[in-house]
Amino acid sequence: MKRIGIIGAGEIGRAIVVGLCDGDESPSVFLSPRGARTAAELSARYEEVQVCADNQDVVDRSEVVIIAVRRQDRHEALAGLKVDDDRIVVNVMAGVANEDLRQTLATDAPLVRAIPLPAVCERRSVTVTHPAHPAVDSLFEYLGGVLPVADEAAFNVFSALTGTLTTHYRYLATLTSWAADQGVASDDADRYIRGLFQGIGRALSDETRSLHQLAADHETPNGNNERIRTAWFGPDNAQALNKALDDLLDDLT
Repeated sequence: MKRIGIIGAGEIGRAIVVGLCDGDESPSVFLSPRGARTAAELSARYEEVQVCADNQDVVDRSEVVIIAVRRQDRHEALAGLKVDDDRIVVNVMAGVANEDLRQTLATDAPLVRAIPLPAVCERRSVTVTHPAHPAVDSLFEYLGGVLPVADEAAFNVFSALTGTLTTHYRYLATLTSWAADQGVASDDADRYIRGLFQGIGRALSDETRSLHQLAADHETPNGNNERIRTAWFGPDNAQALNKALDDLLDDLT
């Protein structure tokens, strides 16, 4: 695709632009004036990026239109848009089903849901899509990988999993704070925790071992890791996490 429009210039919209335009063959990217500061910064940084007069101008100029506004803002942002059937619409709004979006846009254009994550800016993130579409899947394959799923129920499960990201960051921040409380310099604790878990992240690239196996391989009987895991993340914690994910999934569906 040579002409891609993005309505919404939040973190995900910005990451998609950077991932596309820092590559070898950049498409033309058309941004809505929503998020004016980010749109202006991106258009100044990349000659392929243009800020359009309004959202209709984005649609009219693009082959693929990515809708990346917040769920609660969608009716205001999309009101009155005319989307011709020859466009391809990519819905990255969490919790907004394609049927809901189709009714809002009143279009027969192909609609594809997707879950791009901020790491698409480095073309290092697998993006879940539904339904499969060759143009959309090719786009996200370029941005780090694509995982088409068979139905919207499975898609919503993956969407719920993305709700765990900031919990992981907060966990790391809590470790850093604990070390600082023991008298370690905050900068040193921060540097060590980042390095420690970046190493763990690299181990995830070994797809010959399951996540359960990776956990077991990093643990020795009665060792430090087993002690923390069994004391802090026991069956009650796992049950609470499952319950939180169940509740989020109910909201998403």
